[in-house]
Amino acid sequence: MALSLAVSASAAAPASSPAPTGSTAASARPAAPDASLQKATPEQRAAAERYPPVARAAFWAHEADLDPADVTAGVKLATALRQLGRLEEADAAASRVLMVDPTNLEALIEVSRARISARQGFFAIQPLKLAMTRAPKDWRAPSLLGVALEQSERLDEAREAYRQALALSPDNPAVLSNLGLSFASHGEPAQAEPLLRRAVLQPGATAQERQNLAVFLGTQGRMDEAEKLIREDLPPDLAAANLAYLRSLQTKP
Repeated sequence: MALSLAVSASAAAPASSPAPTGSTAASARPAAPDASLQKATPEQRAAAERYPPVARAAFWAHEADLDPADVTAGVKLATALRQLGRLEEADAAASRVLMVDPTNLEALIEVSRARISARQGFFAIQPLKLAMTRAPKDWRAPSLLGVALEQSERLDEAREAYRQALALSPDNPAVLSNLGLSFASHGEPAQAEPLLRRAVLQPGATAQERQNLAVFLGTQGRMDEAEKLIREDLPPDLAAANLAYLRSLQTKP
């Protein structure tokens, strides 16, 4: 009944009546698009890479929800989640990308990183071998494959993978450090130390390479040098915790 009355009143209005104003006019205008349902601009995406990890993960999760076929958003989400230590979620995010694009190099690398970080290196071997087929000149896949094979107790194959990565990227600090840690963890400190030291001297060396050397030095009882490296990169509370851990190793039989 109310609908009929409204239609009748509209029909009775003179054709020359002025256009309605105020709230009625506002309702007649198209609604502004909901910004939350629009994908971010390239500028916003670039800015998101500078966000803290939690905010970055939230940003890319929103982008991936808006467009599940957006492989860039999926990979970026997986990276952010892995950096937060949310490894199962990181694995799932990268795996969703691979459902859309099974040979996506960045997704293959990221799903492997998540599995290696979770100490599930065996399950990273197949995607890394596929990544090596997809990009045979990319050093990242054989470097990660070395870690995955080592976690799978396939030491000879792991060392060969590290050497393959170094052939592709000579003096790469990450690869040098990983190979050095491999020797260190298998009781070969004389082979480990030159590689770990060479890694930290490279222009692209990061805190990770310096901390790897620090841990090695600490396990060798050279705490003064280890402490200097640890305090170079870590805030006092984390440095103290790491040093306490290294000292506890020296007291064990």
